[in-house]
Amino acid sequence: LSVTSVEDPVLMSKIRQNLREKHARHIADLRAYYDSEIQSLKQQLEASHKTASSEDLKKINQNLADRYYFCNLYVLNRCDQLDAALNEASARIKALENKNNMLEKQVADWRERFYAVSNTSKVLQERIEEMRTNNKEKDNTISRLKSRLKDLEEAFEKAYKLSDNKNTRLKEENKMFQNLLGEYESLGKEHERVKDTLNTTENKLLDANTQISDLKR
Repeated sequence: LSVTSVEDPVLMSKIRQNLREKHARHIADLRAYYDSEIQSLKQQLEASHKTASSEDLKKINQNLADRYYFCNLYVLNRCDQLDAALNEASARIKALENKNNMLEKQVADWRERFYAVSNTSKVLQERIEEMRTNNKEKDNTISRLKSRLKDLEEAFEKAYKLSDNKNTRLKEENKMFQNLLGEYESLGKEHERVKDTLNTTENKLLDANTQISDLKR
């Protein structure tokens, strides 16, 4: 049986039907053959009755009886062999059908797992894109803060050079500078955390893509 035959239940049913029909035809042919042999022997016996003696007739009858017995014995043995072969073929076909059903269930399970991993990969990809967008916005914010910090530094230096008597203003500007510096450092730390999270998510996506490739294979 080819792999295609094993995987097609309709074809397997046709094969079983063909085996039964072949078995029936073979038995019918055997019966017809031996019935013809018996009929021929009977005709020979009837013809010999006219010319043979009583002793010869006994020998012929015994010979015919022996041949008839062995013919029947052969037919029965042959039928038993064919029945055994048919039963073995049916058992093999049943085993192959069970294996085919098991493989179909396994394929369905792998298909569900593949869809689940694909969906997970899609969600991770969307999260990565979202995190990249947020990271880009934070980078822009940090750039603006750097520019503002630089402007404040220049203004602070300019104010410091213009007047040494404006201590209060200098303190306020220094306080603003320290607050802005703290905000800048906080954003820098948050930016690093976002980068770490982005790297972790990209690694998960890579693992999911690898698992998808394995499932496809």
